[in-house]
Amino acid sequence: MVTLGLDTSNYTTSTALYNNQTGIATQRRVLLPVSYGEKGLRQSDAVFHHVKQLPALLEELLEGGELLSAVGVSVRPRDVKGSYMPCFLSGEMAARSIGAAGRIPVLSFSHQAGHLAAALYGAGELRLMKEIFLAFHASGGTTECLLVSPGKEHPFEVEILGKTLDLAVGQVIDRVGVMLGLGFPAGIELEKLAARAEKPPRFKPVLKDGDCCLSGLENQCAALLEKGRPPCEIAAFCQSAVGETLLAMAKLAAEKYPGIPFVFAGGVMSNAFIRERIAAEIKGAVFAPASLSADNAAGVAVLAAGRA
Repeated sequence: MVTLGLDTSNYTTSTALYNNQTGIATQRRVLLPVSYGEKGLRQSDAVFHHVKQLPALLEELLEGGELLSAVGVSVRPRDVKGSYMPCFLSGEMAARSIGAAGRIPVLSFSHQAGHLAAALYGAGELRLMKEIFLAFHASGGTTECLLVSPGKEHPFEVEILGKTLDLAVGQVIDRVGVMLGLGFPAGIELEKLAARAEKPPRFKPVLKDGDCCLSGLENQCAALLEKGRPPCEIAAFCQSAVGETLLAMAKLAAEKYPGIPFVFAGGVMSNAFIRERIAAEIKGAVFAPASLSADNAAGVAVLAAGRA
């Protein structure tokens, strides 16, 4: 069985093929273009770029002539009532067109479910799809610590154990990155810049009933910049603060549910420093390769194979 996955998030146009016999997922994806100095895209612009970028990605991905069994597509950010972003309409339009032309089923999933499945696939832990596990979804749009169990209507049923009360961790990284003159999204460049710092200021996270607030971190970084602190030091401070915040939230969840596997998903988990910091204190933490932590369509392709 070969399934096609499509994911049109607010960051990346993603396509993937998954062969459930070989267990191999092949990806083709490209970031959405963002003008220098901008902190993101309007949804109308994101939809335009997805529509423009999808055909070439699909032509390259499907040039081998594989016979598709099903198409999986992200159609909403999360599996909750009212979860909606226009950018996902681009992928849904393409998926339904391919499904109609090939007379194959089209299976809809959430972007978050795709992230969780991609992390499990990338870590070689797809067996957890049928078990209860803890998960962290840390990205530009979401910061949630979750208790995950097998779902009926959806692949996963999730209970939020902790979340951000304002900015997502990826949002803070991108905003601070742009503040420092980096491109958007800023995660990779900020990590490289942070590696040049010798001793960044320390950060102690403050949680409210397991939730975090991160707008203050952006303000602290702006204050450091105004004081003339080196950009690499500010980048390292931001990176460290995000890592300490995620670790503090994860520790609370691990204490509440000891002995349960803990999976870390989302683009922020591509950061090697943050991964190492969490892995040092959360025993048995499960991480996917960086390519399957960031926005991707491999997860929905895997989910489609499981439900086709």
